[in-house]
Amino acid sequence: MKTPIQLSDHFTYRRLFRFTLPSIASMIFASVYGIVDGYFVSNYVGKIPFAGLNIIMPFIMMLGAVGNMIGLGGSALIGKTLGEGDREKANSLFSFFTYFMGAAGVLLAIIGNVFLPRIAVLLGAEGAVLDNAILYGRICLCGIPFLTLQYTLQGFLITAERPQVGFWITVAAGVTNMVLDALFITVFHWGLAGAAIATVIGQLIGAGVPIALFFSARNNWLLKLGKAKFDGHALLKACTNGSSEFLSNVSMSLVGMLYNAQLLKYAGNDGVVAYGVIMYVNMIFIAVFFGFSVGTSPVFSFNYGADNGTELKSLFRKCASIILGSSVIMLLAAEVLARPLAMIFTSYDQSLLDMTTHAFAIYSVSFLFCGIGIFGSGLFTAMNNGLISAILSFVRTVILQITFIFVLPRLWDLDGIWWSAVLAEGLAAALSIVCILAYRKKYKYM
Repeated sequence: MKTPIQLSDHFTYRRLFRFTLPSIASMIFASVYGIVDGYFVSNYVGKIPFAGLNIIMPFIMMLGAVGNMIGLGGSALIGKTLGEGDREKANSLFSFFTYFMGAAGVLLAIIGNVFLPRIAVLLGAEGAVLDNAILYGRICLCGIPFLTLQYTLQGFLITAERPQVGFWITVAAGVTNMVLDALFITVFHWGLAGAAIATVIGQLIGAGVPIALFFSARNNWLLKLGKAKFDGHALLKACTNGSSEFLSNVSMSLVGMLYNAQLLKYAGNDGVVAYGVIMYVNMIFIAVFFGFSVGTSPVFSFNYGADNGTELKSLFRKCASIILGSSVIMLLAAEVLARPLAMIFTSYDQSLLDMTTHAFAIYSVSFLFCGIGIFGSGLFTAMNNGLISAILSFVRTVILQITFIFVLPRLWDLDGIWWSAVLAEGLAAALSIVCILAYRKKYKYM
């Protein structure tokens, strides 16, 4: 059995791949099992339920984004504390963040249920689409406490030097979801409700298993759940550190809502379905960048806390090479696979298939740039500079995309919507490079 990689190790390319691969695989697998709902609903329940799912999903993910904020922002603070040599404080912070997130998840579920119908109407749902959106949303909101904890604990597992455990937990949750999707939809004929129930059960496993492991008396990891006290300053710091990830998730959900609104205007329900397919496939591609960023973040935080400039420089050079190479590969793969991937969801409707294939061929150009923006934002989170990280994320996913969503369709009609992401990611990548160069001396990674 291979020796677990420690945050204090020197990271060669081989060791970097070994440490980040479970995080990348976890993100990809989570995206794949998220797609399964869409596949079964689209092919076995119908186009209208699929549209309802796609309209309300951004709202569900917006609430779940709080878990990403605490998980990644808290991990940056815990990693820095471990680098400074204070393991006891790191464990206290970890326990506090976990308990806080459990309580916050329950509160978010209650608030979400109160406002769900009005949110669905605001997002443009009406008639049968509205009914399906509310049905799916009501059930999925029951799983928000599990979803937020699942996101939070994935980040903490990496900081605990156990990314591979996070991967297998994600696999367990995903396989459960997929098997139950098939059972509930194709055997029991529960329709859209079956897809939602399968999702919640998968999230329960994704949150419950790591909690049990962190509580285990046999746990000899860097982090262990135990006693904790309320620490408002640490909570604020974690929220600040993770604000970029929170903004990224929230703004992606907000942008998704605006895309749907514009697509309803320019292409009707078929446009919403095409965009839903693109988002499912998009999740798999960008999961590579998010997984790599999440996987490297604790290593940057640890070495920043330890003031190890030599390792920071070595780590940054390797990460930059990997991101640039992956971006080119992603673009080529997406262009080649545009039609085969679209056929998985829309082969039953030729005009919808053609629209989806054309749209994805345009949208996939954004993969050439998005890795730089995602890594840049994650780097500043790891350096505990939540402000710059948040600015990069906000500009990338809110200001630029929202601007282009409303401006470009006036110039290029429906194609303008698909090109919005490409131009936004390109400009965001340029801004990330500027910030990385500006802060290179302060953080000693160049």
